[in-house]
Amino acid sequence: MKALIRSVGLALSGIRHSIATQRHMQIHCIAAFLVFIAGMMLSLNALEWALIAMAVGMVISAEVMNTAVENAVDLACPERHPLAKIAKDCAAGAVLICAIAAVIIGLLVMGPPLWQLLTGS
Repeated sequence: MKALIRSVGLALSGIRHSIATQRHMQIHCIAAFLVFIAGMMLSLNALEWALIAMAVGMVISAEVMNTAVENAVDLACPERHPLAKIAKDCAAGAVLICAIAAVIIGLLVMGPPLWQLLTGS
């Protein structure tokens, strides 16, 4: 049990590091907070919440992995190198793919009820 608690603590430390040091992670967290507020206002059902939670988790996880890749590459190759750039760019690209997918999911889930709320129809 001690090992599990330690592992969770270390994982939380990594998440905190990403939030504290990565501007995009901060933006993703603010966006997630706003999405959850909107979801409460729209009274999403369980399936809609599951889709939103999965989308948010996907983006946050990708951003944490991106932070890990960037730090590992910086440690292994402190000088500029074309392969280091490719590794960092690919990790950032994965975050972008997740973010685009999350926006699509958000629009599909929240778009119709938001539209109804805004237009009154």
